Amino acid sequence: MGRKITIEPVTRIEGHGRVTIHLDDQGQVEQTFFHVDEFRGLEKFCEGRPYYEMPQITQRICGICPISHHLAAAKACDAVARTEPTRTAGLLRELMHMGQVVQSHGMHFFHLAAPDLLFGFDSDPATRNVFRIIKENPELALKAVNLRRYGQQIIEKLGGKRIHANFAVTGGVNAPLAEENRKSMASELKTMIEIAKEAISIAKGWLAANSETAASFASFPSSYMGLVDKDGGLQLYDGEIRVRDSKGRSLAQFKTEHYLSYIAEHVEPWSFLKHPYLRMLGWPKGFYRVGPLGRLNVIDHIPTPLAQEEFKIYRRINGGLPVEGSLYYHYARMIEVLYGLERIGQLLDDPDILSNNIRNTPPLEALPGQGVGVIEAPRGTLFHDYGTNENGLLTRVNLIVATGNNNWAMHSAAGAVAKAYVDGTRLQEGMLNRVEAAIRCYDPCLSCSTHAIGRMPLEIRLLASDGTELDCIRR
Repeated sequence: MGRKITIEPVTRIEGHGRVTIHLDDQGQVEQTFFHVDEFRGLEKFCEGRPYYEMPQITQRICGICPISHHLAAAKACDAVARTEPTRTAGLLRELMHMGQVVQSHGMHFFHLAAPDLLFGFDSDPATRNVFRIIKENPELALKAVNLRRYGQQIIEKLGGKRIHANFAVTGGVNAPLAEENRKSMASELKTMIEIAKEAISIAKGWLAANSETAASFASFPSSYMGLVDKDGGLQLYDGEIRVRDSKGRSLAQFKTEHYLSYIAEHVEPWSFLKHPYLRMLGWPKGFYRVGPLGRLNVIDHIPTPLAQEEFKIYRRINGGLPVEGSLYYHYARMIEVLYGLERIGQLLDDPDILSNNIRNTPPLEALPGQGVGVIEAPRGTLFHDYGTNENGLLTRVNLIVATGNNNWAMHSAAGAVAKAYVDGTRLQEGMLNRVEAAIRCYDPCLSCSTHAIGRMPLEIRLLASDGTELDCIRR
């Protein structure tokens, strides 16, 4: 009988996932599964709520990605109410989104991915973490913290707090940008750009020194998806959805509200997380990848100068064809940080950014209906789709999150790396860490993708006024 290896939990990701590796009688990998065990209940328990509450409700899914859900929900609410935000509101929302991209990408690269790159997949797991970076290179660690702080403070200056901000509302935002905050954000941009350049150098240096590993590690053909502007440029806040195949050929480009005509979801018995796929190709051939690698594989250019120069280098990796190696997600991620910082500068220089014209109020005669909001979250394309009744109460909620879009890709990546590196007859920790690292390339956010209910531990204690415990119920 073959044996089973279980990796639980997968470390240095957001949320709880596990991997099971099934060995044959000779101790070689036969099959691998990436399991997401929590059950998603958010869509159902939102039903019956007023649609305009969703920007605040949905960002409670996660403390890492709250702004992505906040803004996608606001865009869906705009569509429900058939209300176009003012230009200033659009600029301010995008500014907040760029803060989210910078802080999230920066945290993943330095805190979660870098220990593997800097110290090696086979290094001691007790020190293969951010604390060793702090010890051995405190200057780099401070830069990493500084980059994330900068992104978080942009969010805080706009929305009042760094996590679960209160900012975007139907038709716009609820507060203008103060001039002193604009100056504060702008004053640090040059420093942050230099940190992003240093991170890009680290990523490129590792990939060049380990080119054979980078080319083969969790490398497989797939389709790719991401938002683009009207000129085919990188777009993280708005645009149309473009899909390309593994050869870079166009499969589709469509408006976000038409997503269900192109995307369906498949269910496997070993995971609560669904597997989205392209209807035109069917399951499983139609699986695709999103996020930094997916976006850079579908765009034609990046509309900021420094990031565009890095994109030209990126495009040479595979001779202009889509880059397939999962480890290149780390490089693509930091190119997007550079773009995000440059885009922050562009937004802050726009004279309309300080305008008080921040909201268009939904007309009283407009009856609520259906609305779709799509944004490029740091981890990939995020869909919010709401249906309401005549009173504006939600009757249907559908969310396809970035991690869900990458579900089959993560499953495939874990399986490919397990077959390449895991030997059950001489099992070593570094082999299993490589399987985890394949999943870490995608920076999954499992809270966003599943939102656990039903199995979480619960303890209720009944105390008297003097603190004496009268009763206790545990689940």
